[in-house]
Amino acid sequence: MQNTDWKKIAADWRKLSPEEKRRIRLARIPRKVARSMAFAGDPVDETMLEEELRRLLEERA
Repeated sequence: MQNTDWKKIAADWRKLSPEEKRRIRLARIPRKVARSMAFAGDPVDETMLEEELRRLLEERA
């Protein structure tokens, strides 16, 4: 297991711009959904979820 300093991680996160925090949070959604669906016994393609997220973000732009 990697030895990490949670205080440094938290401080680094706080230094990020709101836009960068949003980008990181959105980028994590497909993996979280794919893992949750797989755990529930209904696996989905993570790549498909990433493409759908990208499409939705482009529509909003």
